[in-house]
Amino acid sequence: MRTEDMLKILHQYREDAIVIPGRGGNHWIKMSTKPERDLAFRGTAMGGRSSFALGLALARPDEKIILLDSEGDILMGLGALATIADKRPSNLYHFILDNECYATTGGQPVPNAKKIRYDLLAQGAGYPSSHAFDELDDFSSNIEAILNEPGPVFVSAKVEPEIVNEPIATRRRWQTRSNEQVIVDFKNALGPRAA
Repeated sequence: MRTEDMLKILHQYREDAIVIPGRGGNHWIKMSTKPERDLAFRGTAMGGRSSFALGLALARPDEKIILLDSEGDILMGLGALATIADKRPSNLYHFILDNECYATTGGQPVPNAKKIRYDLLAQGAGYPSSHAFDELDDFSSNIEAILNEPGPVFVSAKVEPEIVNEPIATRRRWQTRSNEQVIVDFKNALGPRAA
């Protein structure tokens, strides 16, 4: 399935969720109708978004958190799966977009890409719910029910690679706001935290 098509379907069911767009962020920011609730940071470390999402989910248990991650991120930080499963944030929905390669850096293949079952890794780590999709219609038929399950929920989606083969420094950035502006907009959208 194409990343953009999958995200368009997810977007239909977003409601008021906070979204952390990593993989697929270039598509997400074009369709998002609530950019002030998107945490699209520049220059984040590969593998770090899941830990960030966990912290946010624990700090804001009344908010639904949707993380758009990649298989490369998961492989860089496998320990986060066990920690998320242990803390069991009921409001965290962890999506990985598996394109079987490191598309951002030129399309190098992810080792053993065709055989890894990320949904089973999450299940083995202790996620109470995990799903895998490689067909858009199947994803579309299930996404509403998935987003109504108590978290943490893990969803692996096989997507077509979108390889960017130009130097990173010359690429147009998909993040249109500075990290500082993302934080200001986000704080204003959430308002003060209830005591």
